[in-house]
Amino acid sequence: MKVVLTTLNAKYIHSSLALRYLKRYCRGSADIVVREFSINNGLLQVLGELYREQPDVVGFACYIWNAEQTFELARLLKKVLPETVVVAGGPEVSYDAAGILEANACIDYIIQGEGEAVLAGLLEALQNRSPQAVPGVCSRRDGRAEEGVPQVMSSLDDIPFPYGAEDMVSLKDKILYYESSRGCPFTCQYCLSGRAAGVRFLSRERVLADLAFFISHGVKQVKFVDRTFNARKDHYFPILKYLAAQDCLTNFHFEIAADILDDEVLAFLENAPAGRFQFEIGIQSTHEATLQEIKRTNNWPRIVANVGKLLSYGNIHLHLDLIAGLPYEDYRRFARSFNEVYALRPHMLQLGFLKLLKGSGLRQRAEDHGYVFMDAAPYEVLANRYITYGEIRRLKMLEEVFDQVYNTGRFAATLAWLERLFPDAFSLYEALAEFWESRNLQLSSHGGKALFGHLAEFCRKVRPAAVEACLEFLKFDALRLDSGNTRPEFLPWDGAEEAERKTAFWREAGRVRKYLPGFAFTSWRDLKKCYHIETFSYDIPGYLAGAGELSRQRTIVLFSYSGSSAADYQAIVPEDFRQGGQSCAIAPIRNI
Repeated sequence: MKVVLTTLNAKYIHSSLALRYLKRYCRGSADIVVREFSINNGLLQVLGELYREQPDVVGFACYIWNAEQTFELARLLKKVLPETVVVAGGPEVSYDAAGILEANACIDYIIQGEGEAVLAGLLEALQNRSPQAVPGVCSRRDGRAEEGVPQVMSSLDDIPFPYGAEDMVSLKDKILYYESSRGCPFTCQYCLSGRAAGVRFLSRERVLADLAFFISHGVKQVKFVDRTFNARKDHYFPILKYLAAQDCLTNFHFEIAADILDDEVLAFLENAPAGRFQFEIGIQSTHEATLQEIKRTNNWPRIVANVGKLLSYGNIHLHLDLIAGLPYEDYRRFARSFNEVYALRPHMLQLGFLKLLKGSGLRQRAEDHGYVFMDAAPYEVLANRYITYGEIRRLKMLEEVFDQVYNTGRFAATLAWLERLFPDAFSLYEALAEFWESRNLQLSSHGGKALFGHLAEFCRKVRPAAVEACLEFLKFDALRLDSGNTRPEFLPWDGAEEAERKTAFWREAGRVRKYLPGFAFTSWRDLKKCYHIETFSYDIPGYLAGAGELSRQRTIVLFSYSGSSAADYQAIVPEDFRQGGQSCAIAPIRNI
């Protein structure tokens, strides 16, 4: 019996952990092939690939981002391969499985709950022609769908490691997913992870052996899907210690609760290798009434303190989350949550929009809060008693702009300055979103240079008196990233006179070593690749260092490109640049 396990991933760079678990667990039950596609592949193209396999059974992994396309694909598959058994599983079909089966004649069976043992049992039953008796399977009896009982794996160590050496070539450019636990200690009402009783863990020995495989194969990023990785210290802390001690370039991404990190863990993380860990922290809201309604506990003072410490270490990327559309949080109260989380200055702040998932507590109480939401997946909220669709739409526009100008990290200096020109951070991005829509910029994609131009035009429109300074900050940001290779033509770049001063500066190694100890001239080509000197009309380094007010002062800045994501920079004393005028102190090298 040939079985094809397949799914439509949200993006090409994603990979399916679930399919690999199923294949490894069921490999003795049938000839199993994994075929992954993305939602951007045409359905007829995917259909053709599945037909080419000539499977006896096709198993679809269903999620909110692919459910509707998957059901249509299943209908097409039954037209061209009517004898093929179609099995569906995943969170999008586990709840209301009987309703989905009755609405989709093309699906023969639905697996409810965790599928490894259930699928193995179903495949065995199909071969024995007795599939009705499999626990955890929703099937038809006498033309009517009968619900199964969702199953869980009692011992996660019974599930084989989902990856093999043969997978590493096809997964080279993709994010690899891994879990060390299932379940969640919390019961957030918008989520399904807390529905299962308790949290189950892989053994420490098993986890460390699995992680050694990723490290030995030079995997670029491993993304843990544990819903709260740091739920139990005796589980997660040894894992972090092991990973920190490895000689590797692999980045490990975890979803954590920041307020339960203790002082011992924080002290350890301060000395972790730069880039080894990446933390995603779900804040969701800072409104206490909202948190109580969704049954979420946030120790906000502790979150502020711990996030502040983690950011001060400079070695861990922090990604914080907010959700719009939660109960009791209107547009202005959401703005306050935004400002309070934004004030922490995370590397990334994701603005999500509430989805009323099947089986979630909030969906069951949707009428209590007047929720209006999409009937089909992804069930995204359109409005409720506290926020209108028009306000949700405004937040959608703000999210799009925010992702492009803040979350990219491209405009850190410019945004730090622009914020001072508005009552608060939310007001800045709200105004930027209004500008975006007034120019219909939401209808097309924008490259790096174009974004510089849009920000300059925004400033010219809403704060015309500040345009000169805005251009200087944009120039500074352009030189911070991409080794200074992004040079929007409209910015005030140095001319020929400054070029002569730069050449003279580099020719005198003694002066250069005041700023770059150990400097030795090799070639002009190497200099251009590793360094850049630019003149600014304002003391931007001083402002970014906390000077308070932006000083109009001719400032020469040396940028050093060492291959990191952002350049180091320092100001050059004017006398060392053969320029008269009052001397200024040398700013220490900084990275923003």
